[in-house]
Amino acid sequence: MFSGKRFRLERATLAVEAVDGKRLAVNLPAGTLLKVISGPKNGIGLLNALWEGRSVEMFAVDVDVRGTEITD
Repeated sequence: MFSGKRFRLERATLAVEAVDGKRLAVNLPAGTLLKVISGPKNGIGLLNALWEGRSVEMFAVDVDVRGTEITD
């Protein structure tokens, strides 16, 4: 559904990033470009995306509601 697609966030959105084995909340600002690499997974609507070369996890509904797909 989302895998492989690119999105631009229209509003700031929370995501989770794993850093040194710890899960940290990060605020992705409006205008952020994302590429979805997998998901949603585990039946709870989480997906994995690349943001500025960093892997983050976020709710698919946040990407769907707050983002616009880049189709070019």
